[in-house]
Amino acid sequence: MRLYVIRHADPDLTADRLTPQGEREADALATRLAAERIDQLYCSVTGRSLATAERVAKHTGLAVTQARWLNEPGYLRVEQAGRTYMIWDTFGETVRGLSPLPAREEWLRTPPFDAPAISSMWAEFTARCDELTAAHGYVREGARYRIEHASDARIAIVAHNGTVLLFLAHLLALPLPLVWCGFYAWPASVTTIHFEEHSDAWAVPRALCVADTSHLRAAGLEPQPRGMGAGLYEPYR
Repeated sequence: MRLYVIRHADPDLTADRLTPQGEREADALATRLAAERIDQLYCSVTGRSLATAERVAKHTGLAVTQARWLNEPGYLRVEQAGRTYMIWDTFGETVRGLSPLPAREEWLRTPPFDAPAISSMWAEFTARCDELTAAHGYVREGARYRIEHASDARIAIVAHNGTVLLFLAHLLALPLPLVWCGFYAWPASVTTIHFEEHSDAWAVPRALCVADTSHLRAAGLEPQPRGMGAGLYEPYR
């Protein structure tokens, strides 16, 4: 099985739709995913994700399945340097200044990530993600996935930067705060995760590429750094 976890194309956040640049990005993305021969197409319930997924659907002939659990948890905020940020934009200097660094099993008990709302969000997301993989024959046990029946399914998921980071942390068994400050998904970028099988019993997710934008550059488009860096950050209201 292979998952293509995608951030929606360049957004007009005020109107929750795509910018003209985003529409061109979504078309380039659609051409790439058609070549990948995806079998299923999911997206979050936001307008910008649906607009991106609909352009993919037009190229592939697939139906779009919307799922609310694919929305990024925008209700989780953090105050930093006098501004409000999404929790996944906690400054790297804060996360990596912790001693010891957040660990895979302990990060939920490490301030400032020990809030009940974060624990609840993580439990809900991981449960939904496990339901998705189990439906295709891969049942999580600890950090591995027991193979109930092997699958060649190729599944595209159009969501958000925050959602891409949740998938990376859960599927690769990494501490979420370190993923939050260590990875970034460009608009319309593709993160490809392959379920690698070395036996008939177990599969382990492996990232083949993270936040790939080669399809955008091939189309003559310059990726837009939405939500990255203090000078480029869109304030959230």
